[in-house]
Amino acid sequence: MDEVEVVVAHSERVTLRVGDVFLKVDADQARLDAEVEAMSLVPVPTPDILWRKPHVLAIAALPGTTLGRLGGPSTGSSAAWAAAGAAIRRLHEAPLPPRPGQAGRSIAALTAELDHECGSLVTNGLLPADLVTRNRQVAEAALRPWTPAFTHGDLQIAHVFVDGDEVTGIIDWSEAGQGDALHDLATFTLGHEEHLEDVVTGYGTDIDLDVIHAWWSLRSLLSVRWLTEHGFHPFAPGCEVDVLRSRM
Repeated sequence: MDEVEVVVAHSERVTLRVGDVFLKVDADQARLDAEVEAMSLVPVPTPDILWRKPHVLAIAALPGTTLGRLGGPSTGSSAAWAAAGAAIRRLHEAPLPPRPGQAGRSIAALTAELDHECGSLVTNGLLPADLVTRNRQVAEAALRPWTPAFTHGDLQIAHVFVDGDEVTGIIDWSEAGQGDALHDLATFTLGHEEHLEDVVTGYGTDIDLDVIHAWWSLRSLLSVRWLTEHGFHPFAPGCEVDVLRSRM
């Protein structure tokens, strides 16, 4: 080990890699506590916790590699994506955790946040009005009653590790809690629509694809401004803005 890798960094939290150890530094201690609690409850593999200090959590690296990243090619096979779908189903069928998660916001709260972000995107000239309006219409299908499930809350493909066709672990549980199962499935397949069928096959139950598409639009609309303000690149090829354009 001859360097420290900055995995992600913004004003709320930082993740560093030092050799085979990840250090998560979070301004909100409650998020780290929620992450540790969730990892102790889920029926899927997670990283080993090495130690905890105030505002810092050290976890071991997982074997294997991620399935890919948003805006980049998928490195996983169809069987690996299906295995991930099966692992997500196990998570969603687990006994409910005690707290609501990121995927568990109420319809009223989501609607208010979505309307605010759509207005801001247009007013500030970040996105054209017709693109925002069309995706706001698509997003409406996600604003419906749902049965609570144990959800990850931020299930990006970069958070799922596989070795061959086997899931070796899922990371970053700070947003976990009771929530909408289709939020997880949509987040996982965002920008990788070509693997949605594989994931649904592994998940093993009927999925309302209109709701998945709605969550793609909703999540992207809610993310563009925050990502831009925090130094990320939602306008990069294959990322959130391209996801929005694909709904036109």
